[in-house]
Amino acid sequence: MPPCPSGTGAWVPPRLTFRTIDHTVDGGPVTAWLERHQAVLYLFTLVIGMFVGHLLPSAVRLEPAVNPAIALLLLSTFLSIPLVHLAAAFRDLRFLGVLLLVNFLVAPVVVWVLSRFVVHDRAVLTGLLLVLLAPCVNWVIVFTGLAGGDRARMTAASPTLMLAQMLLLPALLMLIGGPGVGLHLTAGPFLTTLLWVFLLPLGLAVLVQLRAPRLERIGQALMVPTVMAVLFLVTASQSAAVGSQIGQIMAVVPLFVAFVLIMTTAGLAVGRLFRLPEPSTRAVMFSAVARNSLVVLPFALALPPGTEAAALVVVTQTMVELVALVVLVRIAPRLSRVAEGRETGGEL
Repeated sequence: MPPCPSGTGAWVPPRLTFRTIDHTVDGGPVTAWLERHQAVLYLFTLVIGMFVGHLLPSAVRLEPAVNPAIALLLLSTFLSIPLVHLAAAFRDLRFLGVLLLVNFLVAPVVVWVLSRFVVHDRAVLTGLLLVLLAPCVNWVIVFTGLAGGDRARMTAASPTLMLAQMLLLPALLMLIGGPGVGLHLTAGPFLTTLLWVFLLPLGLAVLVQLRAPRLERIGQALMVPTVMAVLFLVTASQSAAVGSQIGQIMAVVPLFVAFVLIMTTAGLAVGRLFRLPEPSTRAVMFSAVARNSLVVLPFALALPPGTEAAALVVVTQTMVELVALVVLVRIAPRLSRVAEGRETGGEL
């Protein structure tokens, strides 16, 4: 699929091609196979992790390995997105503006409404806000591509989405959750997690992209295996805890399902409102739904004693979202075509 509709002009800046941004063309047959089947692999990993977690109570000892695995995942994620070409995202201001509008204006309003149902439980509220206010920057790219969406533009916009959420998330947590949520985020563990799990992988990725760009493809090759490793470690180490608090956790599942339905509709509507091309509209739909659960999980795990439910909420959202994204890959093309046909009055 060409990066721009025929006749609209070249979107790509000089000396930066979509081949540079979309590394799947260079990832090799194994990486390509993993990406094509990643949805099934992720769901299979979740099932295995839950089985191991319930069968072996000692699996809880895997929890210390979660943060290093997430750090490796973020390193592979950052290597896979063009951090040193951040300016490329601003070449299409309309698409980037729609992404920011959906994720940082529409989504917070939806999250505020949904969070009123759990406002009485500060730990659950904290977990829900952490995960739903942070747009995804890793597997959303590949799921977008699987649905025929504009993966290249989604990839180019990912650094901006990551930067925006790191700047806005603390303020949004306070604004929607109130001071009680802010007090849960104690400075010491939060800053330690931020340094070792986020800033260190980010710095290494930038260094590699500046000094050894040929190594960037390693990030693409590691993406699916590291996601699988993180999903296994998280579900295996947390399944017993989820089971012990099943009543408390199940209360948020309908809220996560509602979020998927509302944000799918919102992403489609806003994309059509701003007359984005159909592939770009699909990308907006996936960005609206997919959350940065594996990135915010270390922050949830760093919360003080008594707020363990926050991490379990994040884990639960991951499970719900993966199922939703598999379904959305099937229906997003049809939804976007229907919306395009209704707007133009053409045949479907």
